[in-house]
Amino acid sequence: MAEIIRMPRLSDTMEEGNIVSWLAKVGDNVSPGDVLAEVETDKATMELESFNDGVLLYIGVKEGPVPVDGIIAIIGKKGEDYKALLAEAQASDGAAQKEEAAPAKEEAPAPAAPTPTPAPASKAAPAPAPAVEATNDSGRILASPLARSLATEKGYDLAQITGTGDGGRIVKRDVETHTPSAAPAASGNAKQAPRALQADIQYGDAPVSQMRKVIARRLSESKFGAPHFYLTVEINMGNAMAARKQVNAHPDIKVSFNDIIMKATAVALRKHPAINSSWHGDKITYHEEINIGVAVAIPDGLMVPVVRDTDLKTLTQINAEVKDLAGKARNKKLSTEEMTGNTFTISNLGNFGIEEFTAIINPPDACILAVGSIMQKAIVVDGELAVGNMMKVTLSCDHRVVDGVTGANFLATLKGMLESPMMMLA
Repeated sequence: MAEIIRMPRLSDTMEEGNIVSWLAKVGDNVSPGDVLAEVETDKATMELESFNDGVLLYIGVKEGPVPVDGIIAIIGKKGEDYKALLAEAQASDGAAQKEEAAPAKEEAPAPAAPTPTPAPASKAAPAPAPAVEATNDSGRILASPLARSLATEKGYDLAQITGTGDGGRIVKRDVETHTPSAAPAASGNAKQAPRALQADIQYGDAPVSQMRKVIARRLSESKFGAPHFYLTVEINMGNAMAARKQVNAHPDIKVSFNDIIMKATAVALRKHPAINSSWHGDKITYHEEINIGVAVAIPDGLMVPVVRDTDLKTLTQINAEVKDLAGKARNKKLSTEEMTGNTFTISNLGNFGIEEFTAIINPPDACILAVGSIMQKAIVVDGELAVGNMMKVTLSCDHRVVDGVTGANFLATLKGMLESPMMMLA
């Protein structure tokens, strides 16, 4: 009997998924575990696997957004009539939508629920159609977000990769199997792509990704819903730099300043549990575990993988875990578990030469630490002028949970540990 395949909830905050491309087509035999499509969620681009055995009889939406539980495909026996099943399911979904929308009429008129009917194609964005080359009329290379991210990570030129996806679209497997040395040399008559295209930037309007939608919604709720206040201290990192140099002198050990900051922050949080907390309206949760989220920039926005039990880990363990999570984030390979459960967040822009900034609190945390660059400055030591390696950090606090004195005491402890790294062992 034919089975309807619906859009699954692939993350805890997902409300709709954006179908990027189908890796299977109508008429293909599929088995449990086979990848049907690439779906962009609010946090990552994931592969949608089949849980059914049979033939792909119907694809509901070729590309575009589909709400969670929306119909996306039907799998059954070859030649099976699925139209009655589809009509019944669509009628049931429509009735449920009307039932949910009815109470809303009392408050204010609401627009009709969107249907999966494809929008008419515009000149700037022609409707998907079979193509010989993986480019559209504007010359833009057709590739899934996951494929673009992976190609950027590997340093591949998308123009040299042959797409095997729908309409010649480049998908993840094409990038993984691409061999740069075997790529054909560019023809002398070939037109060079505009600089904007080479940087994967398109001028003009661009659709908002699922990830960017959620980033906008969650940070707007945080910024305008949580009363932020900010505390900044300047830390002399001279002793931390000397300690790092001593540790990295060992051939098998490498740690970064961010690793040291994370460790010191975790130990300071253990001493100030009020900072390691969350606001839940009618209660405040003081977390026993210290799980630090690390902001990682990717082309589609910002991801925050989580290092769990940070206070219990060594510098080398933190270093290895952050590298692994950051790599997964850039390739959109993070699992839901690796992106949830944070109790505190660190955003570090020191590598970009930023001296000082303020960050928006990452829900459900009560605080976030913004870390700037280490800069040489003139300082006074024992009444004499000297050169110091100074770093500014700013703690953004949710005033519903954390008061000024509480935040100031935490920063004083953090400053003491970074200026005297042995204090982390005390």
